[in-house]
Amino acid sequence: MRVLVVDDQPLNCILLKTMLEQQHYEVVIANDGAQALEILSKSEIDIVLLDVIMPVMNGFEAAPKIKDFAGDVYMPIIFITTLEDHTSFEKCLAVGGDDFIHKPFDKVILSAKIRAHARTRRLSLEANQQKKQLEYHYNQIEREHEIVEHIFSNALDQSSKYQEYCDYHLSPASMFNGDMFLMAKSPMGGFYCLLGDFTGHGLAAAVGALPASRIFYAMVSKGMAVNDIAYELNQVLNSLLPSNMFCAAAIVELSESGKSLSVWLGGLPDLYLINEAGDVVETLESQHMALGILDSDEFERNTIHLEVDTSQRLLMATDGIIETENKQGEMFGEQRLIQALKSTSHVSTERIVQHTQRFSEHSAQQDDLSIAIINCLPGKVIAKPPVEYSSLPFELGVNIDEKNIASADPILELVDVLSKVKGIGEHRSNIFLLLSEAYNNAVDHGVLGLDSDIKNKEDGFFEFYQLRASALDKLQSALIEVNVKYSPQAGTLNFSISDFGEGFRPKLNQNQDTGLQQEHGRGLRLLKEIAKEVYFNSSGNEVTIIYSLQ
Repeated sequence: MRVLVVDDQPLNCILLKTMLEQQHYEVVIANDGAQALEILSKSEIDIVLLDVIMPVMNGFEAAPKIKDFAGDVYMPIIFITTLEDHTSFEKCLAVGGDDFIHKPFDKVILSAKIRAHARTRRLSLEANQQKKQLEYHYNQIEREHEIVEHIFSNALDQSSKYQEYCDYHLSPASMFNGDMFLMAKSPMGGFYCLLGDFTGHGLAAAVGALPASRIFYAMVSKGMAVNDIAYELNQVLNSLLPSNMFCAAAIVELSESGKSLSVWLGGLPDLYLINEAGDVVETLESQHMALGILDSDEFERNTIHLEVDTSQRLLMATDGIIETENKQGEMFGEQRLIQALKSTSHVSTERIVQHTQRFSEHSAQQDDLSIAIINCLPGKVIAKPPVEYSSLPFELGVNIDEKNIASADPILELVDVLSKVKGIGEHRSNIFLLLSEAYNNAVDHGVLGLDSDIKNKEDGFFEFYQLRASALDKLQSALIEVNVKYSPQAGTLNFSISDFGEGFRPKLNQNQDTGLQQEHGRGLRLLKEIAKEVYFNSSGNEVTIIYSLQ
């Protein structure tokens, strides 16, 4: 523990130095406030004993500067004074003083005061270190969330395309939405939408949305029926999600003529076909279990078919709406929802959400709130031109050294370059997900040799990112090679990412049957959903990804 004594009287300095060194403190001397600040800029000081009356810079002037220098860490200032009036005491406290010691010095009192402030100083240092660690952890998580949020937004957002067909509102309870709402039109002109509610909310609930959206859009583009889409989604989610996770969903097709609806409904609250006044014309009850629960041979394909006209609308909502509670613990419920539909002609989703917020007395949102109203309007056959791709094959290689591994974001730059190629920009989000996941695995496991099993422990993520930061700081020599091959005839992009470490395939093999039950290892499972092929070399330090552009 280092004590800085600031006094212009040599006798006082000698006396204090002798008393403190007998208590095993290290003592540094300054003769005025300016010297004290110079010493603080060069040395680590824990406690300051500060005289009030000094030349050059007195104690009243020096104290606030010392506090500013210390920043967020507690730097105790004990004023040395012969002053006895209350005004002087108040001024000492006002400029940043924490305590007083009167001249002549009492050894016992001085020692007790320093010990007390030293304990507070140690606690402050520990708290500040923990704060820095938490800030680092928070920033890492925020960065990862931003990447995932960017991918989710690009993969799921179709809001600008179908405003005439659909009015919807999505309000997640946390950063990531456990509910998803997808819209698309088939080549035959039918309008499709899917409202899904994964178990829970947040990132864990949202993780199933990417493979689900890929299947939905792919099958709608082929003009598949809603029960076929439901079957395929169930099959994939059943194999992908853990047993305690599923997706309640409604899949709807509005025919090209706008005169009929086909609905597969599993696990969501009732759907309501309403007229312009908001009266319920027909109630559609769930007929099936949620997606991801049943095996393929148990799955039921039964579909509800309705004849509709252009004045009618179909309302669907997740249970977050009807289960919204007020401060007395009472739920909003289906009857209040039905009454809200009649609150105004051609009711909007925003109006319905306002009803739930008023009912809850604007208390904190408890679950994801998602609601959609489909207008039964005729559509037009989409005459979408095929995507034109560059006919020029190419290969691209990038060597990423230790400097760029530690400080740059090479994958984002590489994706920016690839997106400039004719046609490839249409696949930007998928390409970014594939490359960033493979690259991060190469860095964490191949280059740094970190073990993801650490994340399974309590506070495991915090420990993992501490180790990662420390390993990056100490990184001396490393290389990751990224190679890209574009084959226009095959319609594929081939990626290979290799490092010169021990590889991480053994971890993939150990975890491949655990699905999403662990707190890590999910990304590689999602890669297999997006890419045509994913495989590793025998040593596990090179991954090859084949992505189809067709």
